[in-house]
Amino acid sequence: MSEIHKISINDFKTGSGALYRSLDLFYQHFGKDYGKAPVVLVNHSLTGDSNVSGNKGWWSEIIGPGMTIDTNYYSVLAFNIPGNGFQDSLINNYNDFHTGDIARLFFEGLGKLGIKNLYAIIGGSIGGSIVWEMGALYPNLSKHLIPVGSDWKASDWIIANTFLQKRILNNSSKPLEDARIHAMLTYRTPNSFDSRFNRTKNDENNMYNVENWLVHHGEKLNNRFKLEAYIFMNHLLSTVDITRSFNSFDQIVKKIKSSIHLIAINSDLYFFSYQDELTYKKIKKNKKNIFYNEIKSIHGHDAFLIENEMMSNILKPIFNKK
Repeated sequence: MSEIHKISINDFKTGSGALYRSLDLFYQHFGKDYGKAPVVLVNHSLTGDSNVSGNKGWWSEIIGPGMTIDTNYYSVLAFNIPGNGFQDSLINNYNDFHTGDIARLFFEGLGKLGIKNLYAIIGGSIGGSIVWEMGALYPNLSKHLIPVGSDWKASDWIIANTFLQKRILNNSSKPLEDARIHAMLTYRTPNSFDSRFNRTKNDENNMYNVENWLVHHGEKLNNRFKLEAYIFMNHLLSTVDITRSFNSFDQIVKKIKSSIHLIAINSDLYFFSYQDELTYKKIKKNKKNIFYNEIKSIHGHDAFLIENEMMSNILKPIFNKK
C-alpha cells in the first residue's frame, strides 16, 4: 500500500453552516511527483478508500505502472472522504454535510498540495457524483471530468434506496450486514445472479449459494467498515445535486470548460444508464466536448470494478499520453 498522508483543513464551514475548526483529509499518492507530471484525481465509491493502485488497490488493473492510467507517466492522487472511517476518521453530525462540501474539501486539499490544475478527475458511483460536484464548483480546474456509473443528482430512485438503507441501519440487529445485503441487490443484476448461482445449494448449511454469497458480503463489510462511516456515506449519497446553489443545470454546464466523459453501465440498477443518456443529449445541444460511453455487462452497477478490459478501452483515448 502507498504511504498514507494527512492534510489538516482548518475553519471549514459546510453548506449547512456548521463550522469545523479542523478536519483531517487523508490521501495517497501514486506515480510521478505532482510538479513533474499531469495530475489525475481519483474519487472512491461508497465503501471504498484512497488505495486505488498496487497491493489491494481497488482499481489496480486500471491504475498502475504500464496500466491505462499509467503511473510511470501520470501523478495519481486519491483523497479519502472525511468520515469514511479511513484512519478512524468519523463524522458524527452527518447532516452537516452534502457532497458539495466534499468537493470543496478536496479542492482545499489540492490547494494545500500546491496543485492548481488537474489533467482529469475520475470516480465511480458516489465518487463520480463528486466529479460532477467539483466540475460545477470549479469549472476550470480539470481538463477532463470522468463520472462513471453515477449522476449529477440523487434521483428519486437513489433517494428511495438511501431512505431504505437508513431504516435498515436504524432498526436492524445487524445493521451493516443487512444494509450491505440489500445494497448488493442494486449493485448486481438478476442476470448476474442467474449466471453465477443457477439456483444451486450449499449442502453444508442447506442454503442457496446466492444466500451464502449475500451473507458473506454482509459479514465482510461488517469486519472492515464502521457503522458510523456507512451511515455518513449513505447520507452523502442522498444529497448529490450540483444545482443546489445555482439557478439551472444548463447554466452550470455552460461554465464547465472541461471535456465531460460520461461512462454508464447498460445494466446498472442503481444509476440507470438512461439518466446519463438524457444528460448527454441535454448537454450536447450547447457543448461540443461531451462524450457518452457505455459498459455493456450483465454485472450491473459493479461492472466498473469488474469489466476492466471494457473500462480500459473507454479510458485509453483519454489517457493516451500524447
